[in-house]
Amino acid sequence: MKTYDWIVVGAGITGATLSYELAKVGFSVLLLEQSPTPDNATRYSYGGLAYWSGTTPLTRLLCEEAIARYQILSQELDADIEFRELDLLLTIPADINPEITAASYNNVRVPPQLLTVTEACELEPLLNQDAISGALTVKHGHINAEKTTQAYIQAFLGIGGELKIEQVLQILPNGVKTNTATFNSANVVICAGGISRQLLKSAGIPVKVYFTHAEVIQTPPVEQRLNTLVMPANMQRFQLEAKSTQVDELWNQAGNEPVPPILDAGAIQFQDGSLRLGQISRVLTNPDAEVNPQESENWLRNSIGKVLPALANLPGTWHKCLVAFSSNSLPLIGAVPEYESIHIFSGFSNPLVLVPPLAQHFANFASSKQDDIIPQLLLKR
Repeated sequence: MKTYDWIVVGAGITGATLSYELAKVGFSVLLLEQSPTPDNATRYSYGGLAYWSGTTPLTRLLCEEAIARYQILSQELDADIEFRELDLLLTIPADINPEITAASYNNVRVPPQLLTVTEACELEPLLNQDAISGALTVKHGHINAEKTTQAYIQAFLGIGGELKIEQVLQILPNGVKTNTATFNSANVVICAGGISRQLLKSAGIPVKVYFTHAEVIQTPPVEQRLNTLVMPANMQRFQLEAKSTQVDELWNQAGNEPVPPILDAGAIQFQDGSLRLGQISRVLTNPDAEVNPQESENWLRNSIGKVLPALANLPGTWHKCLVAFSSNSLPLIGAVPEYESIHIFSGFSNPLVLVPPLAQHFANFASSKQDDIIPQLLLKR
């Protein structure tokens, strides 16, 4: 039986990108995905590229690399990923001081500009002016994450990579066991998003990667036109991630909810006219936990309606997926301590920006060991 250099588990944006970059530097790579139509975070992504948001020398450098990468990516992959730049509008609630909110963004790579209510509504006519005290705006990248993932996969296959639809049941020291076969490899890398922790735990490997249950509404193409990508300036998701990981032991039992759910009301319109409205983030330690779809959809629609009334009652379908994250907003990358052939590439809080440059760095590090970035992120936590 063939032995691969790398087996990549998970064919979302993370696994697809990393598989392509590993194959591009000459490794034999097998990409495994459990579903022919994955119901994952990539599928329901807003597609936003926050390459203005780096707050440290490392993340600012990666943001700069991401801009350069996306400008040539469609040509390299020979596919339309719907890359564009648009105006991000970060709304500030009516009872919040806009100057204080603006000051909280002073340390990012490109600080957003503060707008008055009138200026914000001129930029986005669908806004409810009574719901905000102002807004922040900055140029923001955008892609279709599903099309980008498929483009990476097709390019990967075109340079000799292999893709199989198999459910990974067990991670082995020299490969993986799936529902149909055992595949051998020198290295395995887990890019399975929200189920990464569960997969590694089943192999007796404790890794501090976590997940939220993210909930959105997806609409068909509609006549309404949203000019901007709308998000709240006071995002609650990152605080939820930090608070929910303070006691790692809570994640070892499936029935826990370390912190209450939050809702960051936002919306984006894709080039075909469809919309994503969201998002609720729930911290439920059971990856298969059920929530009440109708209650969730009502919460989403009511919250969106306060900021963007014209979008609240559009026809649409509620969806839920798992979103991986770490305890400190930096991804978990590298070989698992004491399991040098088993690696992780997961837990990205800003995935669409960080994944492409870090996949390149990971592949270079794996092939030549000459890389300045990956050693700063190697799994030591």
